[in-house]
Amino acid sequence: MTKARTNASASPAVGRNMIINGAMNVAQRSASVTGLGANGNLFHTVDRWKTNLNLTAGRFTMTQTADGPNGISANCLKIDCTTVDTSIAGGEAFILHQPIEGQNLQRIGKGVAGAKQITASFYVKASAAFTFALELFDEDNDRQISKLFDTTTDWVRHEIIFPADVDDGSSPFGDDNAISLDFNFWLHAGATFTGGTINTASFANNNNANRAVGIDSIFSNTANNFFLTGVQLEVGPVATEFEQEDIGTTLTKCQRYFHSTTFANGKAASAGGLVNSSTIGVISGMTHPVIMRAAPTAAINDVTHMGVRQRAAVTTCTNVTFGTSQRACTMELTVSSGLTVGDGCFARAINNSCTLSFDAEL
Repeated sequence: MTKARTNASASPAVGRNMIINGAMNVAQRSASVTGLGANGNLFHTVDRWKTNLNLTAGRFTMTQTADGPNGISANCLKIDCTTVDTSIAGGEAFILHQPIEGQNLQRIGKGVAGAKQITASFYVKASAAFTFALELFDEDNDRQISKLFDTTTDWVRHEIIFPADVDDGSSPFGDDNAISLDFNFWLHAGATFTGGTINTASFANNNNANRAVGIDSIFSNTANNFFLTGVQLEVGPVATEFEQEDIGTTLTKCQRYFHSTTFANGKAASAGGLVNSSTIGVISGMTHPVIMRAAPTAAINDVTHMGVRQRAAVTTCTNVTFGTSQRACTMELTVSSGLTVGDGCFARAINNSCTLSFDAEL
């Protein structure tokens, strides 16, 4: 079913949407990244939305764009083709997707008696008429189902009902913090994924050839653009009104998977009261804004942008080592020399701004 820029009339209780940041309102990493398209399965701009690319020569810019449908969201995710790929090899793929934790999917009851239908809805437009595919891919049991949808140059709401997957009782989603479901938008694919018959009727054991049959390619022309927002996945055979979520709630959900902190040049990156543990080192720490999905991988944009201030002197770090947990992290700051054991100090940004990032993404 397709509706143009409208909502369903019902307004059920909040929390029904299993998609995080479906309104594309949070973009902690960047609002725009150019030159994308090389192999990889990575996050770039809008939080929780990942690009999975394989073998393609196509390139694109990905942005959080203030061009959403009125009354749904001010923002959307935009894919802008910058380099074409019209000679499509068999294994090529471009999937825009959101990976979802198993413990956030238990309401579906998938793979066992009593499993429920689920409905996806989203607002989409493009620079021209295209056919693309939405796929639900069960990562726990290697099962999938795909549905085709069309774009126009105007915002259109698509509502797609997926049947319950009762299977034989042996393929439920894992009740844990690992990935169980990939919510996939197929925007480009080679014969490896288009050489069969698209699987639309029911969940089935995966056959790659049946995943994206009939789709067009976003890389067919540098004039091609794809816009997406208002994405929702809910239990039942009815697409309800897009759930308008408080931005603070959305940000908190996103920070479970990723957050970053930037300290301006000359500003403290730790509280006072730290004590030098040696002539070349001090241990600092910080608490994550939320409990993260798992102990994150920590990174610093440039070690030389962090320093240790002892009294009036600031010494540039030569290394920063992190120890992380779901709740907090420690930072062991190393300098070449000059610290006095037992003296008080604090970490601060120097030379330029310093950014610390913490990644617990699926």
